[in-house]
Amino acid sequence: MLHPILQFHGKWPFYRFAGIQEPCSVLFSFFNLLAHRDGLSKVRDRIPADHPLRKYYIAFGYVGMASWVFSMIFHTRDFDITEKLDYFAAGANVLYGFYYTPIRIFRLDQKRPPVKQTLLRLWTLICVSLYAAHVSYLSFWRWDYVYNMAANVAAGVVQNILWSGFSYRTYQKLKKPWAAWPGMIVAWIILAMSLELLDFPPIGGMVDAHSLWHLGTVVPTIWWYNFLVKDAQQEIAGERLKA
Repeated sequence: MLHPILQFHGKWPFYRFAGIQEPCSVLFSFFNLLAHRDGLSKVRDRIPADHPLRKYYIAFGYVGMASWVFSMIFHTRDFDITEKLDYFAAGANVLYGFYYTPIRIFRLDQKRPPVKQTLLRLWTLICVSLYAAHVSYLSFWRWDYVYNMAANVAAGVVQNILWSGFSYRTYQKLKKPWAAWPGMIVAWIILAMSLELLDFPPIGGMVDAHSLWHLGTVVPTIWWYNFLVKDAQQEIAGERLKA
């Protein structure tokens, strides 16, 4: 007689591999780490050092790599400290996307008009304060899974809407396939996130919905860096034509 697989404190049992609690989540997190490392290399090699957005994209690469390192650590051994570091790093990754999205879309990096620099400093202060408040609340007030998820989803939805709108407007203007990439990537991410809703026992004791969500973010991450590079190169080409 087969007995149903039961969750323990909301967690499914996994077969360990070499002491790793969730092998597939660790492996797929590593794939994401490699995707960010490859993307960071592309940004450095293909976007000139004097491009104003380059530093934001480099920071995006480092924040992304850090978040997946902490994801690997957490899924290797689930301790209180590894869980907190994973959640804080993931929150930083989402919030950094929330931070640099309007910088690119509204070009807050530009020095003219001067009000943009004021807005950039204000936006930076707001985002740093939001992250500090987020970590402080979870650390010193209450470790709240529902709040943490809601905060990340809210930040993600805002940037998804902004990028979708930007993608539509840019495609209408340029009529180039790469201009539609942000909207397509947003759709991919939303579909990948839906895997989290499929809470099923690990297939083979290793592959669960959460690990598949990690796997689902690898390709769009590679794709996203390709877009950032194409977008910067398009701007540079336009400036050369004007000169």
